[in-house]
Amino acid sequence: MRFENKVVLVTGSSRGIGRATALAFAQEGAHVTINYEKNRADAEDTVAEIRKIGRDAIAIQADVAIEDDVKRMLQEAVAHFGGIDVLVNNAGIVFDVPILEKTVEQWQRTLAVNLIGTFLCIKETVPYLTERSGSSIVTISSNNGIDTGSPESADYDASKAGIISLTKNFAQALAPKIRVNSVAPGWIDTDMNKDLPVEFVESETQKTALKRWAKPEEIAKAALFLCSDDASFITGSILVADGGYR
Repeated sequence: MRFENKVVLVTGSSRGIGRATALAFAQEGAHVTINYEKNRADAEDTVAEIRKIGRDAIAIQADVAIEDDVKRMLQEAVAHFGGIDVLVNNAGIVFDVPILEKTVEQWQRTLAVNLIGTFLCIKETVPYLTERSGSSIVTISSNNGIDTGSPESADYDASKAGIISLTKNFAQALAPKIRVNSVAPGWIDTDMNKDLPVEFVESETQKTALKRWAKPEEIAKAALFLCSDDASFITGSILVADGGYR
């Protein structure tokens, strides 16, 4: 197992990519902190699934956009597990609203959760990661941060572009002790996307070379690779997992 007895924190891991990532790490031998903002029931379900695998897990409520919440989350995680080896910054939100109808509040919340939340979690986790050897950080960005998706997601696109920049900056700042990389997914079959119009889904699928959307587990495997010893000479990189979207 690649992460035997390692301790992993995955933000936004009660569902979707975060849940799949948490389970994937557990299957590779890790103990996992499940972070959630509101959905306690799903977070506890994820904890139960991990414990069935035979690994330890806890669920901690925290809004990653709030500094005190992030500090408390890390204190609770370290108190339970004794340290942290891997951080996966997955928590994110999106408001699908026409660009001229976007409110300042929506922009602020998107940037606060997606971008500032990523910054806060990395900043506050670093002191714990430096105590371990081979520690690693992965951010979940998006191919929207590389090539803009649509005007309805302008704030989301900006936040994900910021995460890519932040990833590269932290990779330089934290080397050689801690590696920092990012997975940039394309369309994923998750709850966040379940209410999209059928016509839109079909159109976007046709733009994807593999003619389908990714499963959350496929993005989780990319994150595991970047955190593993198999990627020991990779830092500051963006792994695009979008099925050949054009």
